[in-house]
Amino acid sequence: MNHRHGSASRPDAPPPTLRLRGAEVWQGWLDGAAQAALVEDLRGLIKAAPLFSPTTRWGKQMSVQMTSAGRYGWFSDRRGYRYIDRHPSGTPWPPIPERVLAIWRALVSAERMPDCCLVNLYRESARMGLHQDRDEADFSWPVLSVSLGDDGLFRIGGTERGGRTESLWLKSGDVLRLGGEARLAYHGIDRIRPGSSTLLKGGGRINLTLRVVD
Repeated sequence: MNHRHGSASRPDAPPPTLRLRGAEVWQGWLDGAAQAALVEDLRGLIKAAPLFSPTTRWGKQMSVQMTSAGRYGWFSDRRGYRYIDRHPSGTPWPPIPERVLAIWRALVSAERMPDCCLVNLYRESARMGLHQDRDEADFSWPVLSVSLGDDGLFRIGGTERGGRTESLWLKSGDVLRLGGEARLAYHGIDRIRPGSSTLLKGGGRINLTLRVVD
């Protein structure tokens, strides 16, 4: 593992508006127009790589629908969690939208681009249990998360399961970075707040997660 990047943030990036157990949050990073433009990009992405509902290694269907863009997409089935180079249908993943890469350039790196943009769609009852993002080869690069649509109750703990956690409502346009000591922190989404945003047709929350995989 290569640690020379540290938390891999740009030295000229603006300071986060909030920190929570090592997670850095830029609240309202995207204004309303930028959010709407990003959703339009995602419509094309999802048309090329339709949303699907993965199953866990225990055979339970996840409540979140997902798809991906970039060199790799995240996937889960009874064989476990992993990255694959094609959509389950067999078609290549579409490229990561330029508007998404612009956020990464501003807050992480202008040189090294992410290999994967995971798209998670949370409808009214969807949630994501506490987990670590540890399927990547180099943990020195942060995970960057973009929230769109309804508020999501984000919970974060430490690097060991079962420890103390803290929570924060992430709102549409917020960007969160897990880097440094928080890179392997347990985190999840306990619930969303239906109707808190009118951005997405039919409601719900979209979370974009950018990762360096290789």
